[in-house]
Amino acid sequence: MAEHEHAQLVRRGYEAFQRGDMDTLRGMMTGDCTHHVPGSHPLSGDYKGIDNIIDGYYTRLSTETDGSFRVELRNIFVDGRGHAMSVHHFTADRGGKHIDEMGGIVFRIVGDKITDLDECVADMEKGNDFWS
Repeated sequence: MAEHEHAQLVRRGYEAFQRGDMDTLRGMMTGDCTHHVPGSHPLSGDYKGIDNIIDGYYTRLSTETDGSFRVELRNIFVDGRGHAMSVHHFTADRGGKHIDEMGGIVFRIVGDKITDLDECVADMEKGNDFWS
């Protein structure tokens, strides 16, 4: 059975992110896309627009961790109505700290573009500690 088109889109996004292919990611999102990052640390908040998402968040994940941030996609669930939910494992090192956690993202998709990403984490306090 073929993978649903929304699952394929999310999978391509994770693959592009891991390669550092920000141009591909830019082409997958609407201009007014928003990425919501949970927590109460310097990287948490809402990143509105492609430039803020790519430069303000994704690039910062790499620079804050000296390129050690890694994410491994574990699963994707779709509803066929414009929503996809990913489950992933991520690791990174920063300032003598290490994080090894599970998380996920709820994607809203219109047509063939991502319009909204709601990030979720398994342990918000660990995330707050790591990024603070």
